[in-house]
Amino acid sequence: MTTKHEQIIQHIISLSVGSKISVRQIAKDLNVSDGTAYRAIKEAENQGLVSTIERVGTIRIERKKKENFDRLTFAEVVNIIDGQVLGGHDGLYKTLSKFVIGAMELEAMMRYTQADSLLIVGNRIKAHELALNAGAAVLITGGFDTEDYIKKLADDKEMPIISTSYDTFTVAAMINRAIYDQLIKKEIIFVGDIATPFEESHYLRSKDTIESWYKLNSLSSHTRFPVVDDKMQVIGMVSSKDIVGKDRSIVIDRVMSKKPQVVLSKTSLASVAHTMVWEGIELIPVVNQSYQLQGVVSRQDVLKAMQQIQRQPQVGETIDDIVSRNLETTEDDDNVFESMVIPQMTNQLGTLSNGVFTTLITEASSRLLKKVKKADVTIENITVYFSKPVQIDSKLVIKPQLLDVGRLYAKIDVEVYNERNLVGKGLIMAQLINR
Repeated sequence: MTTKHEQIIQHIISLSVGSKISVRQIAKDLNVSDGTAYRAIKEAENQGLVSTIERVGTIRIERKKKENFDRLTFAEVVNIIDGQVLGGHDGLYKTLSKFVIGAMELEAMMRYTQADSLLIVGNRIKAHELALNAGAAVLITGGFDTEDYIKKLADDKEMPIISTSYDTFTVAAMINRAIYDQLIKKEIIFVGDIATPFEESHYLRSKDTIESWYKLNSLSSHTRFPVVDDKMQVIGMVSSKDIVGKDRSIVIDRVMSKKPQVVLSKTSLASVAHTMVWEGIELIPVVNQSYQLQGVVSRQDVLKAMQQIQRQPQVGETIDDIVSRNLETTEDDDNVFESMVIPQMTNQLGTLSNGVFTTLITEASSRLLKKVKKADVTIENITVYFSKPVQIDSKLVIKPQLLDVGRLYAKIDVEVYNERNLVGKGLIMAQLINR
């Protein structure tokens, strides 16, 4: 049985792209409270199903596919640049293919302005008209308005015309930044991207017997299976240690482990990897908000995905990517690393950021462990000591040293030097994910 929250989400999905959505209307149509409707709409916004614009309202937009994350809807552009929609509200759900800065003669401008593009221009009325007739949206910078007939044309063409108080350069930078951020999000792998779907998952029902476990074990390579009730909600897990030496006619719910560890499809790969290592789990059920089984994710799935990430080129760079790119081994010793302090790695005072310092010693330690143990790493605990500030353009030498290493864990001491002066230290406890 689906919850009211899920019913609202499904209702929103069923609406045609471009439909307007309101809390009051959802509450009335589905007979739920305003609070329930509001929470569901916010969740739909997080899932990329709707976009809310000030003075316009909430509209249904097309959910992006992973490969289409470098596209923005016009509704998202309005939110990014804090714009005001002057006309063409019915086209806000549409996706722009590119944006063009209108700083040229009209004829030249129109050669670049194609259908579904966005022309960024000042108060040039003729350019507004030509762009809309070409099937493009218009973003007017400098806080200017436009003529009423242009607004009507935007309504007729169902292509938005938007006004913003920002200048052209700032607007272009803001849109580029938004696309860049989406590319970084695209690279984050979630459980739902790697999990075995429900149709291919093996599970047991609470009234099955241990004999059923043996049958599933022979069909798959797994020794751990989720247990579901009549509503397909996960209520337990059964592993080999639960059934070993017991009569095969015993009912599963008498031997299963209750309140099992579960994950949602939006749980990150890093989080599920840490859980699997920390708890020593081979397989975790994937559930929805109502705890209903949606699939399973195995240790092999996680390891394969982590290794795949390391081979993939990065499109959008995070601070961690910048730190990693600037960290190199020294000529004399492969276990000692060097890094220049570039502007992106500093704080407002122009010295090395504390967060970047922590990332540097974590990255150096991870590389050392990959070389020595051929294992991926999840950090369990880290203690950092800062002794001196490090100026911009300084050259750091990072020396990680293994204090203790076992099959599943490692302890690393890290010293960081600048011109042979000790500027900080770190002590790291790490769990190893053996390949």
